[in-house]
Formats: sequence, C-alpha cells, structure tokens
Amino acid sequence: MNAELDLLIRLSDYDRPQDVAERAVEAEELGFDRITTGETTGWNIVPPLTLAADRTEELGISNDVISPFGRSPAMLAQTAMTLQDASDGRFRLGLGPSSPAITERWHGQEFDRPLRRTRETIEIIRSVYENGNPAYDGEIFEIAGLNYERDVPDSPPPIDLGTLGPKATEMAGRFGDGWAPQMFTKDGLEDRLEDLKRGAELGGKEISDLRVAPIVRGIASEDRETARQKARGTIAFMLGAYGPYYGNSVAEQGYPDVVEEIRAAWDDRDTDAMAAALPDELLDELSPAGTPDEVREWVAEYAAIDGVDAVRVGFVDQMTEEEKRTTMEAVVDAA
Repeated sequence: MNAELDLLIRLSDYDRPQDVAERAVEAEELGFDRITTGETTGWNIVPPLTLAADRTEELGISNDVISPFGRSPAMLAQTAMTLQDASDGRFRLGLGPSSPAITERWHGQEFDRPLRRTRETIEIIRSVYENGNPAYDGEIFEIAGLNYERDVPDSPPPIDLGTLGPKATEMAGRFGDGWAPQMFTKDGLEDRLEDLKRGAELGGKEISDLRVAPIVRGIASEDRETARQKARGTIAFMLGAYGPYYGNSVAEQGYPDVVEEIRAAWDDRDTDAMAAALPDELLDELSPAGTPDEVREWVAEYAAIDGVDAVRVGFVDQMTEEEKRTTMEAVVDAA
C-alpha cells in the first residue's frame, strides 16, 4: 500500500487534552503518518494539537475542519502559523464551508455564501503567509490590514479543504493544497476526483500536487457482528442526523431511498430504525467494519483508488479501548 495513514481523533472521546497527546504518541509508535481532529462545539483544537505536536517527533498534525464562520481569516492564519511552529513544520490547516447548524446555532452567524467565504478566507490566509498582512478587498471581507508581529514561516502550513459537492470540490482543487472528503463510496470518490482535477487545472496545478486524504470511520474486532452493529449505527446517524449534506451526497451516489428511510426514522428519533435501514451493501461501501482481516483489506482497496494519497481513519461510536487498539493495529497492518 503506497498511501499514507492518518488517524482521526474525536476530542469528545477524551477527558483531558493531554489524553489526546497520549493517543498521538501511540499513533506515532504504531506507524501512522498523521493525526487529525475536528472542531465543532467541544474543545478548541489548539491546546490538544499543541500538546500532540510537543510530544511527538515525526507525526504529522492536522485538523478536520475549522469553520470559516468561527474564526476570522487573520486568526485562522495565526492559528496555523502557531501550530506550524509548535510542530516544527508538521502542521496542515483544515478548512471547510461548515454547516447551517454549527454556523447559526453555535457561532451565531448567518450561513451566507459559504463557498465564497471559504475562498476569500483562503486568500486572506495566504496573504498573511506571504506578506504578513491580511489586507483584502473582497465581496465578504474588507480588511485594511496590520502587520503580523513575528516573521512569517518560510514554509507556511498547507491548506486542506473538506468538501463534498462538485462546485465545492472544484474550489478545493483550485485554491487548496489538499482535499479531505468523507462519506464517499469508491465509485462516488472516483467521480468527485474529476471535479477536484478540474479545479486543480483551473488553479494551474496537477491533481498530484494535492494531498487527497478521504475520511472513513471504521472498527476492527474479532466480534464481527458487534463491530458491524456499532459501525451501522454511526454511519446511519451521520446520514440522517448530521445536517443535510452527508445524506444528500450519499443519495446522489445512488442511495436516495436508503437516505430517505433513515431520515424518516430520525424524524421519530428512532436510532434503532435508522440503523436497520442501512443495508449491508452501503455499510460495506462506506465503512471498514468487521474482522481485522476484513478491515485491512478494505483500507488497502480504498487506498488503491487512483489519486488517493492517504486514508484518514476514524473510530465509530461506542468503541472500547481494546477495539480502538485492534482497529489501529489492523489499519497499520494494511500498509
């Protein structure tokens, strides 16, 4: 397997930011290439990622993904450059258009023109990277500009985009340095890679210039049925309860009836019915879930998709520490 392996860490699984750093040390010892974590309504990502960077030596450090509605572009640039210094150059900044729920109900902002905001945010961050100044005159942001009080890094952090739709993915190819999508079947990912390629060409790049690291959520256990039950519940919940975007994307990949049934069950808050509505076929398409051998094979096949540079593996809900360790070992063995 030529692709790298990333470990997606869910901050809500840990009692202290220091525990995230301990997981990062474990990931480095096992042979993962990078750890990453998301930020929604829980911890700020900066402390746990700073601790993880300080306690590791070669492990890449990333985030999935920061909302452009939650921090100003200049603060995002400061965050990225701080984490780049803390990690001795191992950081990659993850951005994404976010969702109406997080934008409106957590950050108190209007979910307006998310793609345009994301694009302008990237351009302002790059301005800080290059000039140490966020001065910008755009459709959303008008910034007079002040100078960054430190020297800008010689190698600023790359910017990865977490997108799903064709236009958003084209934007990722055009303006980003990498792409971190999720909830894609193999065929669906191959189709969307064409949009990424088109965007890269618009930006004067090749798709090989981008780090493509799709996110999958899985579990390896000798207790196959329990593993699949836990994965089924997680995937169904993401399709039915996580805003509209994951469900819409999977529906467009050929499963509209499944998504409709799962959403109907969520309307009744019936999580058992949601899981029951997810067929084995779609579970097998979206999640490496089963015995360690099955998970190893699944990850290797997904990594073999032309254009994929890394597979970013996260855990499903309700996993024990033993299941997490077994899953990490199975994934690393796939390499």
